[in-house]
Amino acid sequence: MIEAKILEQTGEALRKLYGHELAPGSIGLERTKKEITGDFTIVVFSLLKISRKSPEATATEIGTFLQQNMPEIADFNVIKGFLNLVLNDQFWLKFMMKNAFQPDFGFYKTRQERPVVLEYSSPNTNKPLHLGHIRNNLLGYSLAAILKANGHKVIKVNLVNDRGIHICKSMLAYMKWGNHETPVSTGIKGDHLIGKYYVLFDKKYKSEIHGLIEKGLTEEEAERQAPLIMEAQELLQKWEAKDHETIALWKQMNGWAYEGFDLTYQRLGVDFDHIYYESETYLLGKKLVMEGLENGTLTKKEDGSIWADLKNEGLDEKLLLRADGTSVYMTQDIGTAQLRYDDYHPSSMIYVVGNEQNYHFDVLKKVLARLGKEYGSHINHLSYGMVELPQGRMKSREGTVVDADDLMDEMFRTAEETTRELGKANELSTSDAGNLFKTIGLGALKYFILKVDPKKNMMFDPGESIDFNGNTGPFIQYTYARIQSLLAKADAAGFLWKDAKISTHIALLPLEKETIKRLYQFQETVAQAGEEVSPAIVANYVYDLAKVFNQFYQELPVLKEEENEKLLLRLMITYFVGETIRKSMALLGIQVPARM
Repeated sequence: MIEAKILEQTGEALRKLYGHELAPGSIGLERTKKEITGDFTIVVFSLLKISRKSPEATATEIGTFLQQNMPEIADFNVIKGFLNLVLNDQFWLKFMMKNAFQPDFGFYKTRQERPVVLEYSSPNTNKPLHLGHIRNNLLGYSLAAILKANGHKVIKVNLVNDRGIHICKSMLAYMKWGNHETPVSTGIKGDHLIGKYYVLFDKKYKSEIHGLIEKGLTEEEAERQAPLIMEAQELLQKWEAKDHETIALWKQMNGWAYEGFDLTYQRLGVDFDHIYYESETYLLGKKLVMEGLENGTLTKKEDGSIWADLKNEGLDEKLLLRADGTSVYMTQDIGTAQLRYDDYHPSSMIYVVGNEQNYHFDVLKKVLARLGKEYGSHINHLSYGMVELPQGRMKSREGTVVDADDLMDEMFRTAEETTRELGKANELSTSDAGNLFKTIGLGALKYFILKVDPKKNMMFDPGESIDFNGNTGPFIQYTYARIQSLLAKADAAGFLWKDAKISTHIALLPLEKETIKRLYQFQETVAQAGEEVSPAIVANYVYDLAKVFNQFYQELPVLKEEENEKLLLRLMITYFVGETIRKSMALLGIQVPARM
């Protein structure tokens, strides 16, 4: 890429002008700011101790050297300590002619290295997926695509939390008040039916706590001694003891949950290469914990519970096995990590999990190190912020979550209303229009969530996400559809733009050059998104590209251009933009319609 050549020649300039060797990596190079003339900027302040001259003089001498020794540089200007380089039109035209029709432009060849195991989703089988899960799934699926585009082999995995006290709460509520109803008998989706009993348990449990407090117990005592929670704990012990009736009910209710999850995943457009179940990993975790106890790296307390004392490492004590022998989430994660290492020997294991679990993953890595598991150092936690609503945070136990299925239905309805109001579906059949509404609705949902830096909390507003003029998925989808319409008209008119040989000596207008420059940045964007594990980098890039193209489209005639070579050039730019939008949106898991 041209950046490497600029850095190499700048190093040569320092050697010849000032007799000093400096590694290219220590030279500051950045894109020139929009309001300043130039394509790339060299920051010379750090070079003044070498030149022993003023910033302006140093920048001028280096700029002159580069212009004389790099045919790609047409001009330069100096503003204080910033050397702004202007590349000639020939460079940008050669770039476009070489890459416009390359299907793999922006993507890197597959690396010959161990795979990356990427975990996302991780639902509990006691409730349906909600808005928070949607952000998790969309981040994980998009990140997998971005890592693959960077040449990594990626194994997408899902860890289903199918056991534990929360699952026992739903089971117990169903045993008490379910009356043998099923998804079929009620017409309720399986995961929704189970979630109904999770909410019911919490309601009844809180009532018991309130009654015990009125009898004089403290809140903590009441929470611990309420009959329902004690029954749920007994049910968990029965499950771990493989009680036949308990296991049968557990399998039945989890089966309902899995069927519900699969439907939601299918609608959302996400998938997995392998699914792990905590019920299959916790025993291995218990085995590893017992081995740690035997070799003295873990400790047992008087009540029989097993702990990792991490106070000397800046953390706290962490419970790994309860006194009654039942496991905790940490136990299961230890076992799951070992299973994944055994299955894939990955170069890294990335967990897409909310930021409320930051401490959990700090502890997991420390405990694995205590247990002698070298792969623990290769665990990376993609910690993302919470999704909030205008009315505040969601709570599953209280039934105040935004259900994933309900949200998608709302997005589809809103997409239909907005699209019909704008008249963008008037010429489509009923079937095609229905598919378009789903494509727009999902695109709006995915883009709105993915354009936000994963580390930040975000506020989700369904109405705001569907806007054909703002920083939204529908705006970008409409830009793509506009491009396809333009190219179809060009083909119908007989313009042979696909095979055109464009002279590299054409003078580019500012908007033509600016659009090509944005296309050039795609490969750098893909690499940066992979390094920073942030789909937001791709999302914001493709929005900027769509904005620039719309300005290009409005201000420069394409099919009305009288000079044939210019017309063909603009059609090639248009096609290149369309393909880059399509690939960018695919990295976000978003489809782009050919017609809108």
